[in-house]
Amino acid sequence: MLEANLSPALQQEIDKIYAVAEQAAREFSGFELEKVEAIVQRVAAAAAEKAEFYAKWTVEETGYGKVADKVAKNLATSSELIKTYNVADYVKPVLDVEKKMFRIPKPAGVVLAPMPCTNPIMTVNFKVLANLIARNAVILCPHPAAKHCSVHAAEYLAEVAESMGAPKGCIQIIREPNIELVNVLMRDPRTSLIMATGGAALVHAAYSSGNPAVGVGAANVPCYVHASADVEQAGVKAVIGNSFDNSLPCTSESVVLADREIAEQLRQAIVKGGGYFVSGDDEQKLRAFLFPNGAGNPAALGKGPEWIAEAAGVTIPEGVQSLVFEIEQISHDEPVSKEKMFPVMGFKVVDGGIDGGIEAAQKMLDLMGKGHSAVIHANDSNAIVKYTSALPVCRISVNSPGMTGNAGLTTNLAETGMVGTGFFGGSSSDENIGPHHLIQHTYVAYDNDPSIGIGDVASALAS
Repeated sequence: MLEANLSPALQQEIDKIYAVAEQAAREFSGFELEKVEAIVQRVAAAAAEKAEFYAKWTVEETGYGKVADKVAKNLATSSELIKTYNVADYVKPVLDVEKKMFRIPKPAGVVLAPMPCTNPIMTVNFKVLANLIARNAVILCPHPAAKHCSVHAAEYLAEVAESMGAPKGCIQIIREPNIELVNVLMRDPRTSLIMATGGAALVHAAYSSGNPAVGVGAANVPCYVHASADVEQAGVKAVIGNSFDNSLPCTSESVVLADREIAEQLRQAIVKGGGYFVSGDDEQKLRAFLFPNGAGNPAALGKGPEWIAEAAGVTIPEGVQSLVFEIEQISHDEPVSKEKMFPVMGFKVVDGGIDGGIEAAQKMLDLMGKGHSAVIHANDSNAIVKYTSALPVCRISVNSPGMTGNAGLTTNLAETGMVGTGFFGGSSSDENIGPHHLIQHTYVAYDNDPSIGIGDVASALAS
């Protein structure tokens, strides 16, 4: 059926994409473990080899972020990512003799994967590899602002995969993306699953499409520093998390919440780590540029502190990694207390110890970011348990930069390019998204009468 506002030629092109994807998915679903492992290993290595090449291209095309940090993200979602997953878990059946059951992993089929402009290549890498592990066909939908680097990277990985025997068309990418087209593809009944990475409107559209979806929600990461923390380390790590790739990752620290008892020491530690506290006329100029009409300025998205300062007519010292605004309130009227996606970090002193930290963090999450992530720096186990038990988020890093910790780079959480926000954030999953969200299982259960055996099913499954 022809979708409204689509030309016959475009509908024909869409039909061709799905025909190829469906055939690839059918063929791929029958691949044995050794073949899947070989494809995944080679594609991951190829993506890693091009990490710097595409990092430079991304910054040139979009103007967002830092080349060195994008290299790190491209590696984290290629050669490092596959260390997290055992391909056999997504291909081989699993037998539970005691329960007289076995389960067979089965691919989703055709996966539609919209992508953001802020982290394009790491998203290509992540979504391609996750779907290869799961033996799905994937149709990537790049953001128009990053389409050239995204298309080139996806087609390169497709060529590598097919050279290793992957089905032709198991990796495809829309060359001329637009919002209307992506919405059409999300509603198409031939889409088995949607991996939605992007703004709130995209994620909402994915969940409203009528097709299964895994999506992510908005972030606004509170970073509470308790009086028991290693304050020097906390200050340095907060700046690392906030400034990484100019604060484009959704797991980047948004506001530091400092116990009054250690607030001055923490200010000094943040400065030592590359933070710069702005005040007076400079703060007013920066606020006017960064938050016109109370909303974030799109021109500042992913830009560095020097660029921002120059654009605002402010002079800052060399080497500044994050611009720090000390704030008195957390509210809709204070834009610094919300997600920003440029290297500006709020700093708020809180009273009342752990209870004050929880109250302030909760206020931030009430504004935005429920379900996403948070950070605590503390060595008091009671404080850690109380804070983590209270907040409506699905991952909390302890004594680690939030950006790297909650993405699984400096913790043992699963490395990912997508973080689920669970029921709190309106998502279908509370986990770091991975290949296990791109398959489902057939559960085979024998009668539990002790006189009824299961025969030599173990050998049959192994063959």
